[in-house]
Amino acid sequence: MAIVAIVGRPNVGKSALFNRLIGERKAIVDDMEGVTRDRIYGRSDWNGKEFTVIDTGGYVEGSDDVFEKEIRDQVQLALDEADVILFVTDSQSGITPLDEEVARLLRQTRKPVLLVVNKVDNTKRQDDVWEFYNLGFDLVFPVSAINGSGTGELLDTLVEKLPDEKEAENEDGIPVFTVAGRPNVGKSTFINTLFGEKRNVVSDIAGTTRDTVRWRYNKFGRTFDIIDTAGMRRKKKVNEDVEYYSVLRAVRAIEQSDVVLLMIDATQGIESQDLRIFDIARRNNKGIVILVNKWDKLEKDTHTARDYARNIRERIAPFTDVPVVFMSALNKQRILKAIDEALHVAVNRRRRIKTSELNEVLLPVVKQNPPPAVKGKYIKIKYITQLPTYTPKFAFFANLPQYVKEPYKRFVENQIRQHWDFTGVPVEIFFRKK
Repeated sequence: MAIVAIVGRPNVGKSALFNRLIGERKAIVDDMEGVTRDRIYGRSDWNGKEFTVIDTGGYVEGSDDVFEKEIRDQVQLALDEADVILFVTDSQSGITPLDEEVARLLRQTRKPVLLVVNKVDNTKRQDDVWEFYNLGFDLVFPVSAINGSGTGELLDTLVEKLPDEKEAENEDGIPVFTVAGRPNVGKSTFINTLFGEKRNVVSDIAGTTRDTVRWRYNKFGRTFDIIDTAGMRRKKKVNEDVEYYSVLRAVRAIEQSDVVLLMIDATQGIESQDLRIFDIARRNNKGIVILVNKWDKLEKDTHTARDYARNIRERIAPFTDVPVVFMSALNKQRILKAIDEALHVAVNRRRRIKTSELNEVLLPVVKQNPPPAVKGKYIKIKYITQLPTYTPKFAFFANLPQYVKEPYKRFVENQIRQHWDFTGVPVEIFFRKK
């Protein structure tokens, strides 16, 4: 999915624009416990085109010298990671030296840069916009992030500049796995053990891995690309600038992957930050395998694994059809089992069911168990098909699709999972007018 980065000096309204662009559709917002409301990362769509929005602001404090360094780092992140850059300025304060510095850096890129002149709240402010053409950008948009004026024109141009959507796999069809998790859960040890050599620095100090690194694995009849990421902490615990940027790169790595290997520490259990990572992967329709590392450190009886897995599934509900592998990267326990599960999930994510087979199996089920009637009106499902998308999405055509509620969507999803193997893969259900 394409990434749009919002850059600019402090207090120009970057966060307000961020919130305006994503509206209520926040990627890290859910009724699920522990999924934090966060201003770093969000999802948006316009004219049917989805994209990710990153607010690169938020950790700027100190002297003007610190400001300048911060902004330079923010812009560099945008240049590295984003497909389109929104450069936000403030019409009320005019062009400042920091604006000029940002502009100088952005003029060096070939990526599309849209200059947003914020706080144009009335027609009197329109005359203030002409000054900003001096920054050297052709695409200038006067907006008010607070009341939304001008954002429609901005979004129209933005989606035109987004690249065409590409799937996570390499051109040669090799799946891409991302190892994600909190700091110090054993991600780098897992990579090193898998390759049988030291590919990453391993330390007891949390956050040793600062960036995402990608390798090709081709052994024992298994071929895939694997990405190691920096550990993802809660936002309030991210103090160092470099670690803040590492979190954003980890998000990017998840979005570029086919399957996410979410690693948790067996001695700590599944925590709120693990749920946050899980939610990012789920909302991006990535395959997911949960790796419970350091399993050798627990005292166990015959029911420990069963009870542990049950607790994990209770926390990740309602999407519970996810493989859970108990392993020890240090002791080389179930390393290949983890990879085999990921390869299996990658196959499931590409699974296509014939329309004739879908209707033959599911139509009798939905006829026997139709959606509840609404206001005396009965809902009849006539036809089912799998949509031609990268990930499993199914359309149920009915006479009154608007009356179908979420519990019934979960019912039909469970029926699909019972008859076909979509383990580890989010499945989307749509009801449409026949």
